[in-house]
Amino acid sequence: QVQLVESGGGLVQAGGSLRLSCVASGRTFSDYAMAWFRQAPGKERELVTAITRSGGSTYYADSVKGRFTISRDNVKNTVYLQMNSLKPEDTAVYYCAAYIGSYYYTEPGDYNYWGQGTQVTVSS
Repeated sequence: QVQLVESGGGLVQAGGSLRLSCVASGRTFSDYAMAWFRQAPGKERELVTAITRSGGSTYYADSVKGRFTISRDNVKNTVYLQMNSLKPEDTAVYYCAAYIGSYYYTEPGDYNYWGQGTQVTVSS
């Protein structure tokens, strides 16, 4: 079993930055690829970014390319999401997710474990 705990969400003005963290426990962290999803009210959960278990490859949704950066520290069992130039449309609950495998996938149903989510609100 894997436990994921997110932190770092909050309220920020448009153009500001936030850094989300997700700490994993319960299994060797380098066994799984990691991803950040988000879900806004009334919308489906969508993939924001993902990273392979080695950290050697990443994926970004077009809407966040150039603004968000995913990284991981396999010693600290943590995956990070640095969010810059935030926009009101980035407002959502952000979830980290783990897939037991080397590569990442794009559909929520592919992921084995989920955190509880952290709220990000961007005011205009």
